[in-house]
Amino acid sequence: MSRRTPLSDPRPEEGGGSPGPSAGELADRLPDSSARGIAASMTDLIRGGELAPGAALPTVRALAARLGVSPGTVADAWAVLRKHRMITTLGRRGSIVSGPPTVAHPVRYERVGDFGDHLTQDLTIAAPDPALLPPLEDALLAGARTPRLNDYARTAVTPALLDAVRGTWPFEPEAWLAVGGGFEGVHLLGQALLVPGDRVAVEEPTAVRLLDILDALEVRTVPVACDGEGPLPESLTEALAARPAMFLSQSRAQTPCGWSLTAQRAGALAAVLEDAANVTVVEDDGAGPLAARPAHSIGAHLPDRTVLVRSYSKAYGPDLRLAVLGGPRGIVEKARVLRTYGTGWTSRILQDALAHLLTDEATAGHVERAARHYERRRTGLAGLLAERGVPTRNEDGLSLWVPVADETSALVTLAARGATASPGSHFCTSSAHTPHLRVAVSRLSEDAASLEATAELIARAARANRPR
Repeated sequence: MSRRTPLSDPRPEEGGGSPGPSAGELADRLPDSSARGIAASMTDLIRGGELAPGAALPTVRALAARLGVSPGTVADAWAVLRKHRMITTLGRRGSIVSGPPTVAHPVRYERVGDFGDHLTQDLTIAAPDPALLPPLEDALLAGARTPRLNDYARTAVTPALLDAVRGTWPFEPEAWLAVGGGFEGVHLLGQALLVPGDRVAVEEPTAVRLLDILDALEVRTVPVACDGEGPLPESLTEALAARPAMFLSQSRAQTPCGWSLTAQRAGALAAVLEDAANVTVVEDDGAGPLAARPAHSIGAHLPDRTVLVRSYSKAYGPDLRLAVLGGPRGIVEKARVLRTYGTGWTSRILQDALAHLLTDEATAGHVERAARHYERRRTGLAGLLAERGVPTRNEDGLSLWVPVADETSALVTLAARGATASPGSHFCTSSAHTPHLRVAVSRLSEDAASLEATAELIARAARANRPR
């Protein structure tokens, strides 16, 4: 088979660009001039290497003129290519080829730097301490006795799990769905309710995983400022002027700031949202039973527009991979339908194993003890930092939001001593944030000398200034 002539030279020109095809050359390789046809032919050219990464593309108007179609048709094709990250638009400089189709990369969630074998203290991931997780043997045996074991019926939530969680919900949902973790629940709801280009109001700062999900969904974020009781009603009012389709918020033990929504604040936010009928509220309760504060929800006031996603991974074990979402029937059904294209349903064995854990008195005591250990680690480190002039305000959760003079200098200071934390900028949507580090406390030693050493290191990093 003869090889086609490349349309672009893979060798970069001076300045980092690559020559690309003219509008006429490219039009000759696009036999179908519909938006879908243009996108399909361009995908073939990029996959086959005939359009090399970095190749400059003709303008939308020039290509449209050669194809005899409207510029909107080419623009629609370009939008498809951008969605799959095959081309990149550089504003007035036009568009260039990025490469073959790919998926979004969760850049915020990735580890900062490569420490090799020199990392001695990892303060980046606020994951549960394995030593504080309850034993699973009895729970898994109970799960294996689930009714309809190995039945292909797609069970949204098992009766046992529903009985275990219903009384703990801060409002009465119309429908329920067990999913593979809290972030999967948020992602499913985003896929079901949002389209590329939509706006989402989201607290500032917020969890990096939530921001990565919103990036992957190709939506735009509108920041909402917060205080110790949750999102500020006046800031949400300002955000609603941008006409968001969703308000995404963490309801308690918020990452990274550790606040929990109060009943009074939930009511005030609901009042702001009352007339914004197009806005769906998604609340992410990532701490679940480990949270020290009670669960308050906007859903207590707006149950027809609020979905609460509660994760049980931190309390009972990440390998259970379980969260439950509850909310309006129409919204939950959309998420359920999306799952039918993949896993279909969450393992009934795991659902009933969680039901056993949620109703077992010994396990409840285990989770309460774990919560006390996490609190001692958080408050212990916070107190030592305060003594060193570094205030933190986290009242719950598995991390501290630590103010620093300069994020880069703080990270370098930690790295030089074999430690790492998360840069605060990864948790923010705007460049106006003040410098912080997010420091995970869940796996800290409770030994006094060890906590003192950790506090001294973080305080030194917090004071480090970038050299001028």
